[in-house]
Amino acid sequence: MSVEIVTVSSRRQLRDFITYPDKLYKECANWVPALQGDEYDTFDPAKNGAYDFCESECFLALREGRIVGRVAAIINHKADDEGAIVRFGWLDFIEDREVLDALIGAVEAWGRQRGRREIRGPWGFTDMDKEGLLTEGFEHISPFTCIYNYPYYGSMLEEAGFVKDVDWTQRLLEIPPQLPSMFQYNSLIEQRFGLHCVEPGSMRQMCDRYGMEIFHLYNEAFAPLHGFSPLTDKQIKNYLKTYVPILDKDFISVVVNKEDKPVGFLFCVPTLSKAVKKAHGKLFPFGFIHVLRALKNNDTLEALLIGVLPEYQACGVPALMFKQLHEGCLRRGIKHIIMNPQLEENYKVQTLFGAYEATPYMRRRAYKKPIA
Repeated sequence: MSVEIVTVSSRRQLRDFITYPDKLYKECANWVPALQGDEYDTFDPAKNGAYDFCESECFLALREGRIVGRVAAIINHKADDEGAIVRFGWLDFIEDREVLDALIGAVEAWGRQRGRREIRGPWGFTDMDKEGLLTEGFEHISPFTCIYNYPYYGSMLEEAGFVKDVDWTQRLLEIPPQLPSMFQYNSLIEQRFGLHCVEPGSMRQMCDRYGMEIFHLYNEAFAPLHGFSPLTDKQIKNYLKTYVPILDKDFISVVVNKEDKPVGFLFCVPTLSKAVKKAHGKLFPFGFIHVLRALKNNDTLEALLIGVLPEYQACGVPALMFKQLHEGCLRRGIKHIIMNPQLEENYKVQTLFGAYEATPYMRRRAYKKPIA
C-alpha cells in the first residue's frame, strides 16, 4: 500500500497534524502531549516571532486516507549562515520504513528546492522548541518540555542513512536535606566579584526589571553552542508572556553584578508531565485545574534554562544560584530536579553538579544526512 504525502494547508489539516500523536501514543504511559494551544501558536506566523527569519512546511503521511505520520520542514536562515541545512522536527510515524522514507523524502525535496544540501533533526525553529530524538530513558515519563518517541524511531533513521550529529544528556538530581559544603565559600565569591542573588518580590517585578536583559544574556551565553539561534526581542516578549505565569520565585535565581546587570540565571518549574497528560494537552475547559495543582503540590522540578555570561563563568556564579534554588527546594518540599537537555560536548555545564547525587535520566540525539 503506497504512502501519500499531503502538505498541510488548512486549519483542519493543521489540527490533524497537531493531534496525530494523541492517537499514535494512546497506549504509551510515558508519553506526554504538547499543549495544543502552544502548538497552534508555534505554526502561526503572526504569533511565532521565529518566522521573521525562518520558513517552514508541514506534511502528513496518509495510507488509504488514514494518517500514519507527520513531519515539519524548517529552514532557520539565522542559524545557517551557509544556506546548506534543512531541519526536520515534529517527526512521528507508525513503525513502517516506507512511511518514514516518504516523510523524510518530503523534507528533502522541500529543502532541495531551496538549495539545501543537508538534512538535520529533530530540531525546532530555535532552541526554545523541543529538539533531540529520545535514545535512552524510555522507561521514564517524559519531561513536558521534551520530545518522547518510540524506540524504533532512532534505529529506522539510522537504517535510512542518518548518523549522529550531537547528543544531549539529562540527569536526575537528588536534593539532600542539608546544603552541600560547596556553598561555604559563597560569601567570598560575592565579595570578590561584586555579585549577589536577586531577592524577587514577585515574578511580575522580576520580569519587568530583568526579563529582557536575562534573555539577552541567554543569547550571549548560548551563542557558541551547536545550532544555536539567538532570540529576537519579539520572541523574548512572547516567551516572557508564556513562562512568567508558571514560574515561581522559589524556583528561580538571578545573579547580578555591582551595576545590577544580570550575569547568570536559572529557571526551574514544578514538573507538569502528569498534569498535562491528565488534561490531554488542553488547558480548557478543565485542564488548567490539573496544571495549577501540579504547580502548587509537587516534589519534582524540571530545569528549564541555565545560563552564565562567558566572562563570569569562572567566578562561582552557579554556586550562588544553586544555593538559592536549594533553599527554595527545602522550603517547598522538593526532592528531585530533572535537568534540562545539556549538550554532551558542553563540558562546563556537564561538570556543574558535582556536589549533588545525580543519575542518568534520558539521552537525546540529533541526526544528519546529506541530501541526495
